[in-house]
This record gives sequence, C-alpha cells and structure tokens, in this order.
Amino acid sequence: MATLTPPPPSASPDPKTNRLLAKCEPGDYDALMRHAKIVSLKFRNRLLHQDERVDAVYFPLTCMISLLVTSEDKPRMEMATIGSEGVIGASEVLYTQGAIGLNLVQIPGEALRIDANIFRKLVSTMPLVQQLIQRDQYVLTRQILFGAACNRFHSMNQRCARWLLMTHDRAGKDTFPLTQEFLAHMLGVRRATVNEATSMLKKAGLIRYVRGKITVLDRPGLEAVTCYCYQSIIKVYESQAPRTPKRPRSFSDAPKK
Repeated sequence: MATLTPPPPSASPDPKTNRLLAKCEPGDYDALMRHAKIVSLKFRNRLLHQDERVDAVYFPLTCMISLLVTSEDKPRMEMATIGSEGVIGASEVLYTQGAIGLNLVQIPGEALRIDANIFRKLVSTMPLVQQLIQRDQYVLTRQILFGAACNRFHSMNQRCARWLLMTHDRAGKDTFPLTQEFLAHMLGVRRATVNEATSMLKKAGLIRYVRGKITVLDRPGLEAVTCYCYQSIIKVYESQAPRTPKRPRSFSDAPKK
C-alpha cells in the first residue's frame, strides 16, 4: 500500500511542502515568506464563503480543502479537493472576485496564510508566480470537469472509490475523518446511497469505517474499483508538476530540493 509520511506532530512543515511554493524563484519565495505565517486549520473550518470577499490566501501544507457549491449557505455538493499541490483564494484575490465556492477543511492540518491585500501587491510584480497560479486554476478547472462527468456517468461505487483515493493522496496517512453524512454532501447523494457504497467497499476489505473515520486497507483494490476519471485527474496534475517515482498514481508529493 502506498502512503505518504507526514511530518512529526511537533515539527512545523516546510513551506515547500506546497508544490506551488516549491516552484517559485528564490527571490519571489523569500518575499512571500516575509509576509506569511503557518496556521493550523481544524476539521470543518470554513476558510472562504461562496461569493464573499477573500481576506487571505492559503497554501495547504498538510491539510486538504473541499470546494463546494452552496445554496442558502448550506453545502450541496463538492466540486473539487485541494491539497499541497494547490492554493486557496489566489485567483480570486488577483482578479478581485468573490470566493468561487465554500472552501471547507476536510483534512485538518497546517497551511501557509498570506493576507489578501499583501498577496495582491506582492504578486503583481511576480510574473512567474502569476503563471503558477494560472496553471493551478487550469488544473483545478479540469478536476471540476472530470468530477462533473464522473458524477453523471459512473456508478456510486466508482465515485466513492475515486473520492477516497484523492483524499488518501492528500491525508498523509491511511486513516482520516469522514462521516457518511459529509461524504453524501461531497458526492451529492442521499446518505443511504453512500451507506450502500461504503458497505460494499468495507465487505470487500478495501476500507474500514469506525466512528466517523475511514481507514484505507487496500489501496490497489480501490484503484481497481474506481473509474478512469481518477487517473485522468492525476495526469493533469502531473503535466504541471511530475510526481516522484516512489509515489505512483498520486499528485500529492512535493518535489524535493
């Protein structure tokens, strides 16, 4: 089973754990770091609210953020997930737009936070950082498109396996918090439908589900269940930042320097 090795709980993660920050030029990186701080994000924290002003940009380090469409301020369906390969709020800040959707912490952990006004001023003189953000927005859009197609054409078991694989990629460990109610929001279906899918995966020995936590027991088995959408999303991310050979079929490893 392929897994990531998270940093020790007492250690602050290296900002270059984030793949966008790792690709910045040294001068740009140092300028950003002078105005950045590492923050701990708790499970289900709402970082950005759909259509509202973005007050800060977040570079996930050890956390994962779910991007959801909301209606009447209630989560309706997840459109994408963002981990250490991406950034939260950057494009909205650069183009002075409200948040694309509700950005909710799904995997708790650390992120690098930069005030929105400071970030806008800094990045206005950093063409390479602007290019990195544009590329990140492109791959995020592709993830949303593949996810929409997957939700329309593929079975609940396949969709559930895809979501678990992508979350496993970002979690840094085999066990992560997840309730069936929340997964139902993520996949846009009834809780009973999710229960059927997770029960099948559990009976097949692929996962364990206990008290609001999922443990991935057989990653290759999950990969066999899921549809081609998972690999299609991985390829898009690889086109921007190739993965390391030690972690096949994943886009969550930061490049080493």
